[in-house]
Amino acid sequence: MTAPRVRRRTVGVLVALVLLVTLLMLSMMTGATATSSPMVVWDALFRQSGSFDRFAIRDFRLPRTVLGLVVGMALGTAGALIQALTRNPLADPGILGVNAGASFAVAVAVGVLGIRDIRGYMWFAFAGALIVTLVVLALGSTRQGRSPVVMVLAGVCVGAVLGGAGSAVQLTDPQAFDAMRSWNAGSILGRPLDVVWPILPFFAVALVLAFAVSGPLDAMSLGDDLAAAQGVRLARTRILAIIALTLLAGGATAIAGPIGFVGLMVPHLARWFVGPHQRWILAFSILLAPSLLLVSDVLGRILMRPSEVPVGIVTAFVGAPVLIALVRRRRASGL
Repeated sequence: MTAPRVRRRTVGVLVALVLLVTLLMLSMMTGATATSSPMVVWDALFRQSGSFDRFAIRDFRLPRTVLGLVVGMALGTAGALIQALTRNPLADPGILGVNAGASFAVAVAVGVLGIRDIRGYMWFAFAGALIVTLVVLALGSTRQGRSPVVMVLAGVCVGAVLGGAGSAVQLTDPQAFDAMRSWNAGSILGRPLDVVWPILPFFAVALVLAFAVSGPLDAMSLGDDLAAAQGVRLARTRILAIIALTLLAGGATAIAGPIGFVGLMVPHLARWFVGPHQRWILAFSILLAPSLLLVSDVLGRILMRPSEVPVGIVTAFVGAPVLIALVRRRRASGL
């Protein structure tokens, strides 16, 4: 790799990091009814300040900002992994039904089994994400290999079926799901920090696995035969990638509900900038995906003040035009 290319990518990572830090502060400053200054945010976090500012910033904005950061990182990494694993530029945990599988499993845990704590239903989210991933991969396999079109169709069908089944389960206990109404739409509003801590260790393991298989996934992008000739253990790489994908997509869904599109658009943007190098794509996705999620959340707070739009709805409107522009570039959409 040439020095100018490394320098360009390093500068890009630094710019993405600065953008993320800026958006974290903007998220802390912006509320549904008022916008605070940076000094007010600083005083509320680290000094004794007015009761309203302290309450609004520390009890409401801080948790949703942390959730946006963590969930965005998970979704961006999951999207980059699933696109590399399937060699399909249209792959995404939402499109392939992985998020729907996790959501349906959580609905069963809450509505049927009465599990209300995330330490209980996160295991159902992991199981649902894993089962749907394996089913879609199996349905997308043909004699000629995995077909991207068949895989997407299979994912859409499985997601639609599970979405309808999840809605039916929710009707069995409306009171239980009334408290999770924003979760059903994909939202980080009103979710306490307590829902993050149990899943953080799984995210840490998934990120380590994602970077561990980045090199083998680069080799597999040239074809299984060439990858095997280079000494890549194909089955091991796929298993580790699926484990990481399951932990990331299932954990993100357990925390914030089914948020789509983030894992589809961000890896495209990263690939357009750094090329087909999975480690760099992961690095950029980890920084850019939470930026997209935080921007969408801030827009959801101010577009319909004093009401709010769930972040899962805003991400589609924010990302769709960008994705259309990106997929028209062969360099961005090709794998």
